[in-house]
Amino acid sequence: MAATLRVTTVDAGPFTMPRSDLLYGAEGMVTVPSTVAVIEHARHGLILFDTGINHHVADPEAAEAYWGPGLREAYGAQGFTREHAVDAQLKRLGHRPGDVKYVIYSHLHLDHAGGMSYFPDAVHVVQHDELRHAWWPDRWTARGYAFNDYRTSRGYDFLELSGDTDLFLDGTITVLRTAGHTPGHQGVVLDLGHRGRIGFLGDAAHLEEGLEQNIPMLSDWNVQEKLLTYGRLRALRRAGVRLFLSHDPDHFAALPHDGDFWD
Repeated sequence: MAATLRVTTVDAGPFTMPRSDLLYGAEGMVTVPSTVAVIEHARHGLILFDTGINHHVADPEAAEAYWGPGLREAYGAQGFTREHAVDAQLKRLGHRPGDVKYVIYSHLHLDHAGGMSYFPDAVHVVQHDELRHAWWPDRWTARGYAFNDYRTSRGYDFLELSGDTDLFLDGTITVLRTAGHTPGHQGVVLDLGHRGRIGFLGDAAHLEEGLEQNIPMLSDWNVQEKLLTYGRLRALRRAGVRLFLSHDPDHFAALPHDGDFWD
């Protein structure tokens, strides 16, 4: 029997930044990926979890207009190239942007929703309060959102969720609300059959060390909610789900990449 799901991943936005930006009180620098999961569903077609950084950021002048003055350098995105953008990555995998049927967003920060405009005909799966917050963010979290990522999206087909959802009612892809880093953060658990269940958890935690030691990130929207989400992640592990965080380099290294698949 053919597998219902198969998945590979790409890095659609490398950053080099102080570790303290990802883990309160940490020292030194770290280079991290922005993980995008490319999921093929036997019935529902091509699905993305997150979309990385927009291609405009590859050009310093264009980035100034797209993200705002100095943000490319502030986020350490100087290593981002046009070939990192998710549309270019899909082309290398033999797909076109129009092949994508669903895009599931962990949240709408600029390193996760940067490719939204590449997929105008897809269904965009997002928590309702995350969508509201992206359009009008709180002042202390506004820098994480790039309005240009979704300024043309008002007519898109958004599937707005409020809580956990079995996306296709078949157990293959379950969306889990994991608020804290943002108001409407969410992750997904994939059932890969004989391989077991894996979870893509976005920025529910940023580095494994943060999850292990209950350390939040400076830019988290709500620390209490973030620490409650840490508890939920640990419960998922106790249930046998193998978890992957979007920006943890070791987690990314353990995943299949660029056309190598798990199914």
